Amino acid sequence: MGQYHKKHSNWESFGNAFNGILYNCKTQRHFRFHLFAGALVLLAAAWLGLDRWEWGILLLTISSVMAAEAFNTAVELAVDLAEPDFNPQAGLAKDVAAGAVLITAIVAVAVGIVIFGPRLVGFLGLS
Repeated sequence: MGQYHKKHSNWESFGNAFNGILYNCKTQRHFRFHLFAGALVLLAAAWLGLDRWEWGILLLTISSVMAAEAFNTAVELAVDLAEPDFNPQAGLAKDVAAGAVLITAIVAVAVGIVIFGPRLVGFLGLS
């Protein structure tokens, strides 16, 4: 049996999970983009002095986009392993996974507008 069939200690499991995060950071351009965008959002949240509940919503939103990107990468890797040649259904599976990322990203922008919009309008003196 391969490495993923043996029982791992909790520390080994955390190490494997951390390796997965590092893999995404090193190899996935969109993952890095969302990580950077999330960091900018958190800096803006600190600058604007958001309430704790707003921080919570932002953290949940950012983490959902990052998790969707990671799941998308996992689907792409698994599909490529299972079907190395062109297959329309394999391509569709990848498209569906990418669509899930797009959904979370669109909702993240909407959350940002709801949370930051009123403060930015007030800050810019537009109200």
